[in-house]
Amino acid sequence: MMTIHSKPVSDRQIEALRELINIGVGKGAAILNTMLSSHIVLQVPQLTLMDMEDLAAEIAALGSEKLSMVALKFDGEFSGSAELMFPSETAMTLVDTLVGEAPLDMDVDSIRSGTLCEIGNVVLNGVMGSISNIFSSHFNYSVPEYIEDLSENIFLDRGVAPQTTILLAKTRFLIETLDVDGDIILFFESGALDRLMEMTEAI
Repeated sequence: MMTIHSKPVSDRQIEALRELINIGVGKGAAILNTMLSSHIVLQVPQLTLMDMEDLAAEIAALGSEKLSMVALKFDGEFSGSAELMFPSETAMTLVDTLVGEAPLDMDVDSIRSGTLCEIGNVVLNGVMGSISNIFSSHFNYSVPEYIEDLSENIFLDRGVAPQTTILLAKTRFLIETLDVDGDIILFFESGALDRLMEMTEAI
């Protein structure tokens, strides 16, 4: 059993959240399959609750590598942000696989950021949409933001409070014979995850 700010979280609640995220990434995969004409399967094999210190340790374990992240802020019945993150090298492999080689007269950085924002928007909206539908809740979303930086800097100046509770979902993108790993990270403002956990009891 996990705890959030000293409140116990049952295995049943964790499994309910895992199922919600599985539903969401499944919807995202179906949309991406149609948009990009590439067979994509997304899986969520691992779900972990942590604080910023735990997340910093998780990211530090990656070493000093460059990361690519798409962030989608939301507010409504509860507020926070949903983020999709992968190593930048993996992100480039994903972009190359989906859109092919960029023409010489096009801005490669713009193509990469635009493609990843589109992917992040689809996947993250799928996750938040599944939460919204199950609980009949409405969320307002920001425009997706693309961020690329070294692992030790990726969350600097993000305005995430130290006491923020984080839901880390280890994710794998499967594209034909190519394995692409990434993380879905949900940041919940104070009290928001408590509210979400209460709502899972009604599922």
